[in-house]
Amino acid sequence: MPYPDRFYPVVDTIAWVKRLTQLGVGTVQLRAKDLDDAAATTLFREALTLTNGTKTKLVVNDYWRVAIDLKAQHLHLGQEDLAEADVAAIRKAGITLGLSTHDEEELETALRAKPDYVALGPIFFTTLKSMRFAPQGIPKISVWKKRIGTLPLVAIGGIKFEQAAEIFAAGADSIAVVSDVTQHADPDARVHQWLGASAKAA
Repeated sequence: MPYPDRFYPVVDTIAWVKRLTQLGVGTVQLRAKDLDDAAATTLFREALTLTNGTKTKLVVNDYWRVAIDLKAQHLHLGQEDLAEADVAAIRKAGITLGLSTHDEEELETALRAKPDYVALGPIFFTTLKSMRFAPQGIPKISVWKKRIGTLPLVAIGGIKFEQAAEIFAAGADSIAVVSDVTQHADPDARVHQWLGASAKAA
C-alpha cells in the first residue's frame, strides 16, 4: 500500500486511534498538543501498542524525540516543529517524515528537508484550529502537484467526503480528514465511505 493511504484521518485521542484501527484504516495520525515528553511518551506508546500487528500505520505528530525513542515508523511535523527538529536524527532512525505547508516559502523549506510527503492546507475554511493562512482552494492542489512531481501530496483542511473525488482529480494523492470523521453523526459509516472510495480509486 502507498504511504500515506489515500484516506488519512487525524485524531487526538487513543479512543479514536483504537476505533479507526478496528475499522481497518491504513494511516492514522495522532495529534495531541502541549504535552511534556513523559506524557507524550505514555500516549504514543499506548497508540503504537494498539496499532502494532494491524494494518494501521500510526503517525506521530510533532514529538520527534518521542518518535525516535519509541521506534515509531512515521512522523509528521509542522513548520515550527521542523525548525527545531533534528532531521538527520529522524532519518537515521528510519522514520518517514511528512511536513505541513501553507505557502510557497513553507513549501521550499519543506522540500529542502526531503520529506516523504507534503501536506497542503487549509484547502477550505476550518474551525478546528486558528489559521493565519487563507483557504488554498482546490486549484492550488494542481499547481503544487506539478511542482513536487512524484512526491505524495496530502490535502487537508475542512474537507468532506463529498469533495474527495474533485480533490483527487486535482492531483492530491491523499486527503487528511479531521472533523468529517470526528464530528460526523455516524463516524463508522463515514469511515466506510472513505475507505470504499479509496479502494475504488486505488
